[in-house]
Amino acid sequence: MTRYAMAETALSDLTRQTSGATDDLGSLVRQLFAAAEPIEADFQGAGRSAFNMFKQNTDGIARGLNGALASVLEGIAGQDTAFYQGVTQQADETRGLMANANFDAARFAGPRG
Repeated sequence: MTRYAMAETALSDLTRQTSGATDDLGSLVRQLFAAAEPIEADFQGAGRSAFNMFKQNTDGIARGLNGALASVLEGIAGQDTAFYQGVTQQADETRGLMANANFDAARFAGPRG
């Protein structure tokens, strides 16, 4: 069984760091199209066909990538909620067990005298 330690804020930090990337990803696809546009006339045959298809679907590709990343972020947010609830439950149960524990009975020292 593998064990690992993860900070309580790791998933929320990851979500925060990644959330800005959704718009950036779509923007990069559009930038790729804009950068390739000057050489459009150089494409022939299957390459030209593939470029035209990319050109027609640039916005759809950008939306699809943004949507996929947004779904990943939703999954991370769900994991973060579950992780936080697990940590909270563990802390609550531990406090409850400690409140009911008889620590005096666990002392092994004999009577002093």
